[in-house]
Amino acid sequence: MSSNIIDARGLPCPQPVILTRNAMRAADEVTTLVTSADQVANVRRLAEKAGWHVTVAEAEGGFALHLRRGAQPPTATPEPALASTAQGGSSPTIVVVPSDQMGRGEPELGGVLLRAFFHALTEMEEGLPQAIVLYNSGVRLAVQDSPIVDDLCALATRGIEVLVCGTCLSYYHLRDQVAVGVVSNMYTIAEMLLRAGNVVTL
Repeated sequence: MSSNIIDARGLPCPQPVILTRNAMRAADEVTTLVTSADQVANVRRLAEKAGWHVTVAEAEGGFALHLRRGAQPPTATPEPALASTAQGGSSPTIVVVPSDQMGRGEPELGGVLLRAFFHALTEMEEGLPQAIVLYNSGVRLAVQDSPIVDDLCALATRGIEVLVCGTCLSYYHLRDQVAVGVVSNMYTIAEMLLRAGNVVTL
């Protein structure tokens, strides 16, 4: 059985995921070394989605993920963010939020509009998006004391996936303040956007 070791410690998002994915194509067992818990979660999701078995252990400078190819292919169940809309639509919709304000113009007005938009989503019964992607300064919306964090939490409890860019959180020094959503990476976000039926950018 072929095996491979990937030392991704210190590498930025999404390199650990991409390097692991490439190694999985050529080996039956892969060990990926990463620095942070967020990277552990991202690599684990990649492997488990492909039907691989994953174990995690502490290692020098971070963590070691031991991946082993499963005997059977994974069950073909769509991810929540890529499933058909619950109200009968055939194309999943993803809302992309690249800023902590809506539109261009006065920041105060943009903040008011964004709060109104997300509160309106919580009141809707039909046509909800399958996922919300937060990146750049949009990640500020998922942290403690965000003016819309309660609305995001309410949407998440209804099955809407909230992905928060890990690189952006690090840039704004907000990694330890995330209150809702999954800290993700650009590989996963890019894959999701390319597979979406509709992308709405605020």
